[in-house]
Amino acid sequence: MVKQARVGIGYDSHRWSEGRLLILGGVNIPSPQGLLGHSDADALIHAICDAILGAVGAGDIGNHFPDHDPAFKDISSLVLLNRVREIATAKGYLVVNIDATVIMEQPKLRTYIFEMIHNIAGTLALIPERVSIKAKTNEGMGFVGRGEGIAAMAVAMVETI
Repeated sequence: MVKQARVGIGYDSHRWSEGRLLILGGVNIPSPQGLLGHSDADALIHAICDAILGAVGAGDIGNHFPDHDPAFKDISSLVLLNRVREIATAKGYLVVNIDATVIMEQPKLRTYIFEMIHNIAGTLALIPERVSIKAKTNEGMGFVGRGEGIAAMAVAMVETI
């Protein structure tokens, strides 16, 4: 049987919020504020979840983990990513690779990217070389540039089992 490859794209954004932790890629990053959300508000993982779900034709993260469900209140997004991996597997797909970008002005993420990659790769049962995380600023433009929030984009490639 010939393997079928598919790709999906994901996007997420969250507002900054006082009194919350900043968690990206499953890493708690020192910051004076975190991201507003029902779960841990890990915009990077949410974008990756949407990319995988899109690639396997399974809707989006809100369909599977609605923000009005108390079961997902403050849940680690790595748990959600593992469930997304299980959804993909149940549909007959394995994740091949992830490429993602986090867009934010501050704090700088360079020293945390290695750990993010390892968290994501471990959750998706991938070797770390199959996960790429980049960090960019928005050069002071738009809601990200004004410091109102952050955004993340991801692409996932999957193939049939």
